[in-house]
Amino acid sequence: MLTSHLSRRAVLAGAAAAGALTAIPLGQVRAHAASGAAPSYRWRNVFIGGTGFVTGVLFHPSVRGLAYARTDIGGAYRWDSGAAAWVPLIDHLGWDDWNLLGVEAMAVDPAHPNRVYLALGTYAQSWASNGAVLRSDDRGATWARTDLAVKLGANEDGRGAGERLLVDPRDSDTLWLGTRHDGLLRSTDRGATWATAGGFPGTPSASGQGVTLLVAAGRTLYAGWGDSDGSAANLFRTADGTQWEAVAGQPSGAAAKVPIRAAYDRNTRELYVTYANAPGPNGQSDGSVHKLCTANGRWTEVTPVKPGGTTDDGGADTFGYGGVAVDARRPGTLVVSTNNRWAAVDTVFRSTDGGRHWTSLKDSAVLDVSETPYLKWGEDAPKFGWWIQALALDPYDSRHVVYGTGATLYGTRDLKHWAPQIRGMEETSVRQLISPPAGEAHLISGSGDIGVMYHERLTASPSRGMATNPVFGTATGLAQAARKPAYVVRSGWGDHGNGARSDDGGQTWAPFAAQPSLAKDAPGPIATNADGSVLLWVFVHWDGTKYPAHRSADDGATWTEVSSFPKGATPVADPADPTLFYAYDTDTGTLLASTDSGLSFTARATGLPSGDAQFELVAAPGRSGDLWLSVKWNGLYRSTDGGLSFDKVASCWASYTLGFGKAADGADYPAIYMVGSTESTTAVYRSDDEAGTWARINDDRHQWGWTGEVITGDPRVYGRVYLATNGRGIQYGEPV
Repeated sequence: MLTSHLSRRAVLAGAAAAGALTAIPLGQVRAHAASGAAPSYRWRNVFIGGTGFVTGVLFHPSVRGLAYARTDIGGAYRWDSGAAAWVPLIDHLGWDDWNLLGVEAMAVDPAHPNRVYLALGTYAQSWASNGAVLRSDDRGATWARTDLAVKLGANEDGRGAGERLLVDPRDSDTLWLGTRHDGLLRSTDRGATWATAGGFPGTPSASGQGVTLLVAAGRTLYAGWGDSDGSAANLFRTADGTQWEAVAGQPSGAAAKVPIRAAYDRNTRELYVTYANAPGPNGQSDGSVHKLCTANGRWTEVTPVKPGGTTDDGGADTFGYGGVAVDARRPGTLVVSTNNRWAAVDTVFRSTDGGRHWTSLKDSAVLDVSETPYLKWGEDAPKFGWWIQALALDPYDSRHVVYGTGATLYGTRDLKHWAPQIRGMEETSVRQLISPPAGEAHLISGSGDIGVMYHERLTASPSRGMATNPVFGTATGLAQAARKPAYVVRSGWGDHGNGARSDDGGQTWAPFAAQPSLAKDAPGPIATNADGSVLLWVFVHWDGTKYPAHRSADDGATWTEVSSFPKGATPVADPADPTLFYAYDTDTGTLLASTDSGLSFTARATGLPSGDAQFELVAAPGRSGDLWLSVKWNGLYRSTDGGLSFDKVASCWASYTLGFGKAADGADYPAIYMVGSTESTTAVYRSDDEAGTWARINDDRHQWGWTGEVITGDPRVYGRVYLATNGRGIQYGEPV
């Protein structure tokens, strides 16, 4: 369910957008109901399955079959047991609220089954907006919202730690919220207003983790604290909600530096706590598991396997401990997970005697990923998982265990057979989309973390899984020859090569015979000309450093530097003339063109908007020299003379990404799809008259936060549009 990192492009654009946000004072409330006019479009996810880091799963203790899940950048979900699918809960959050798609914590009220709460905020950096708390009385169908005066960090270190949001077991109107840098907050009106909780002993740090978990043990509340060095107290409790104290006798040392998660066994009155020497999910190399008998205050270490041993191949077996869940039906039965155990692979341990003895469930696991083949990651068989911090045990079924990884959510009903339980859940951060004009697949995608995929069906995970030969983590470029659609090229971050070509429309791949030395550390966008005879590859390091582009005229066997190409620009091929390429130099606001198949570039139009590396240049299909330039809040420009001149399009004042699809009946120009603003709302629009007029095609329930990466229409199906999101996968819309 969760894997990912926010794309660099989205971070930069989001930082700029955040500068325009107005912070709402602590306690001020804004109501929201996920409503809107009946949409003219039906929106669905292109099915891949999970594809992201699931940071938390929460079974409702009082309702069979009711569960919630949170992700680091892709929102929250409710499990619909009747449909056996996850229902997204915060797709209504729009462009200005992109930072709220990350869910820091969630909480349910055992006494009121319809109530659910979310603490939202992806980044705690200065350029990000403040966090917010959503509260619902109908299981997330509608929400009321309170904007906070503090920042949360759902996609920062520690995002897989315990729930930082808790309904007080003594009073359903009282809620507690642990923050990273602003201590402990308390609400006495069901989350409508918040104030700093008095008497909490943790001292906030600008660079620390703050509160890592909140859990109730009977009527006593416990809070984990992530800013200790391992020698000072990092677990506190209160019996009355006013006076907090350090828990006596708590474990110390590097293996217990950060309390990660905790679970209370009410039958035995024991609190289980997992620890690590870092907040995770990365960076943990030591950890432990301890239990506290709340009746007498006695601590007992119950660590299944101590980190620091040696693997079969002689490597160091380093890891921390992450998830913990107790069996509500069987006293002393619980599960815990390792985290960041790369050498020996993470596992889930199970004990039926309070932690005295443990069994590794990985050792007998049978994994079935037939519904989501990409989970093999180009190998013969999938591995049990990594980044296992979300771990939950169904209170109504002792053999129903689920755990999140960096890419999915696995579940079992018999403690042996495991399969992804992710239908309805999509968290991909999408970077590139191509809708081919012919062939089996209507879509090829390039994404963060999961590379390139060939979607032969939109309603099933790609049967080939991730593109192999080579396998990429994150894709950085994807291009198709306009007059030879069987020829596709891709680039990205790979261990065994950074570029590849396909001669069958993206079904199978062959790595380039050679690649420039820059490719390994700075793979950037790639383009192919109209007939597939020339490649242009741009190199940009992840830190933003730009390098010269390179050209190949022999399918990547040899490469030569193109010194006249603007460093870091995205090459755009003319869709009709193989000799033409274009590039937009965002540093100077200059359109450059090549008339010799990419050998050299010269300036054409100058004086265009500059200064933002994410401006987008797109060529209209089937037409030579018909260029469209999206320059964000500077608007939309068009050239019909190959970039010699541009005219500003008067019908919209902002354009973030633009694409084309099949023309409407009777129209002689392709349908245009845009994420932008024609009046005051940033939304998804379609124009059937060359941008003369626009019609909004999404609605207030379908906004998905950040959607400024890429959009494209289907050249074979009028009205169908594919939209990349940063955390909610690929959305596709069709007229109702």
